[in-house]
Amino acid sequence: MSYARQEVIVNRDCPAVTVPYGSPVTIEEGCSATITQQLGGSYTVVVEGNLYRIEGIDGDALGFEPTEEQKLGHDGPVTAQSVEDYAWSVLSTCYDPEIPIDIVNLGLVYSCKVLPASNEQFRIEVQMTLTAPGCGMGTMIADEARSKLLSIHGVEEVTVDLVWDPPWSREMISEPARLQMGLL
Repeated sequence: MSYARQEVIVNRDCPAVTVPYGSPVTIEEGCSATITQQLGGSYTVVVEGNLYRIEGIDGDALGFEPTEEQKLGHDGPVTAQSVEDYAWSVLSTCYDPEIPIDIVNLGLVYSCKVLPASNEQFRIEVQMTLTAPGCGMGTMIADEARSKLLSIHGVEEVTVDLVWDPPWSREMISEPARLQMGLL
């Protein structure tokens, strides 16, 4: 994880999405990019004054090893409680590309329920919100959470619903995150 800015030259055409709108774009080879955030397996970069998110699988375009999703395991037997504990850990690896705080500590995840699905397999149902209802990155953040939760051993189905009640407020941010953001 990194919060330090780093200048790089994009070494191949690279898919990205605009922040905060979520529109797909291609950052062209040879562009100068400033990495502002490298958290949770993705990169937030500034190119020509615009903010973009690049997935870890395309990290090679920025000079890093690409990251690929793996099936995540955990110690001990696969139980609803072990899957739930691991699910919360996995959710804490999802970040808003504009804020260097994970979605759990931002207070965006309202619930994470683990339910039996089939033979030793589980279904996860998440309810989360966004810092602003009009955030164009909302679907992307929810999709990232869903994809990461599906990578947990013993999970066969995940639903991530964006909800707006109760509305998110700064009071929902965890105390350690508030301290990190200078809000205390």
